[in-house]
Amino acid sequence: MKTSFSVILLAALLASGCQSVTPNPNPAAVGDITVEFKDSDKYTDARDSVNGPTSQTYLDELGKYLKESAARQLTAGQKLTVTVTDIDLAGDIPPGQLENVRIVKDIYMPRMELHFQLLGSDGAVVKEGDRRLLDMNFMQTLIPTTQNDPLRYDKALLANWVRNDFN
Repeated sequence: MKTSFSVILLAALLASGCQSVTPNPNPAAVGDITVEFKDSDKYTDARDSVNGPTSQTYLDELGKYLKESAARQLTAGQKLTVTVTDIDLAGDIPPGQLENVRIVKDIYMPRMELHFQLLGSDGAVVKEGDRRLLDMNFMQTLIPTTQNDPLRYDKALLANWVRNDFN
C-alpha cells in the first residue's frame, strides 16, 4: 500500500506538536513578573500605522503575554524583571495605498532586544542577561495562537525565549 508524502508530513507535524508537556505544579504569580518598555518611542517598529507612534496597545498586549508565559515557567517566589529595549514587529507597513495594513513576508521577521533578571525566592540573582531575539523561520513555525492575532509571530518569539531560557 502506498502512503502519500502529504499524509506522512501531516503525521510528523501532528506528532511533533503533541509532545507531552508537564504543567508547572507551582507556577509563579503574574504579579511577580515586571515588564518595562524602555524608550519605546525609539523602537524600530512597534506601531500600527505607517507614520504613527509606537502602539501602546501592542506594548500592553506583548507585556501581558510575556508575563503570563513566564509565570507558567517560573516557580512560586521567583521574580522576573524584563526591560525591552527594542522591538521590530513581524511584517511591515508599507507607505501608500495600504494605510494601516501590515504585510507579513519572511524578510520582515520579528526581532526584539531585552535585558532580564531572574531572582530566586531568597532574593539572589539566579540568571541575568541581555538577549537579541530573532526568528528567521517565523513563517514556517506552527503557532498555537489564533491566526487573527496581529502579534502572533511576536508572541511566539517571546514564548520561545521564555521556554528556552527558563525551562
